[in-house]
Order: sequence, then C-alpha cells, then structure tokens
Amino acid sequence: MFGKEDRTYDELRDKSIKKWLEDMNQHKDVEVRGGVRVTTDYIAYLKRKIMMLEEKSALKDKYLKKVKEDKHK
Repeated sequence: MFGKEDRTYDELRDKSIKKWLEDMNQHKDVEVRGGVRVTTDYIAYLKRKIMMLEEKSALKDKYLKKVKEDKHK
C-alpha cells in the first residue's frame, strides 16, 4: 500500500554523528574522549529501546487487528 520509507535523512544524520564522534575520539582531552564512549553507548541503548518499542507496537497492532476482525464476525 505504501512505498518504501525514505531514510536518506536518517542515514545522513547517523553518518555525520559517527564522523563527529570519530573526530572527537582523537581529541587530546581525556574527558572528551570519555564522553565519546558514553555518547556511543547511549546511542546504542536508544536504538535498542526504539527497536523494542517498535516490536511492542507491532504486536499491539496485530492483536488489535485480530480483535477487530473477531468483532466483525
């Protein structure tokens, strides 16, 4: 029904953030380099959380669709 979702902006943003973090990882200040690790870990955590929530939402949608179908019988 719908076409493929355009993820160009998201991909560009991810590449930009990764490049910036790589640059900051070469910084002479130890606190900055430590912040890169914390930021990278936090981004990974958020991506896992998003996936979990999307799966949960899909499961709810599937259940609601089934309930709606059963109700119309």
